[in-house]
Amino acid sequence: MENKKKPIAVKSKEVAVRAKPSIYPAPFAVLMAGREKRQLGEVFGLKNFGVNLTHLKPNSKSALMHKHKTQDEFVYVVEGELTLVLGDGSEAVLTAGMCTGFPAGGEAHQLLNKSNRDAWYLEVGDRTPADEVTYPNDDLQGKMDANGQWVFTRKDGTPY
Repeated sequence: MENKKKPIAVKSKEVAVRAKPSIYPAPFAVLMAGREKRQLGEVFGLKNFGVNLTHLKPNSKSALMHKHKTQDEFVYVVEGELTLVLGDGSEAVLTAGMCTGFPAGGEAHQLLNKSNRDAWYLEVGDRTPADEVTYPNDDLQGKMDANGQWVFTRKDGTPY
């Protein structure tokens, strides 16, 4: 198999949209309609952390309300306006040039595009093995397996 040479630089919006729109199981995957991720870190072969350019169309969401056990997350708004919603119900409007971060085990969060314009943001997260993610508002939990793949179950452990 031939090794493909990694590019030196790319235009981020020209990177192909991730083939699978959501890794959530049904019925949650459909809730991510209006979200497109471009896996920028993959273009350069990054292994220790992921970088996505995420496009949220109006009235769409970044993810279900969630928090990671071992993964730190960082978000930088490139274009548009997003509403950051925290697990306690508080909200903050984020505009281009603003950023936010979520340490491992911290506050549950999600981003919503409540505006009538497209929004773009960079999301950066580490790839700490055996991470777990909890979804306080949904019957869902996720665990990263030994191969770095997410396995989702109901909160009682039964599979979807």
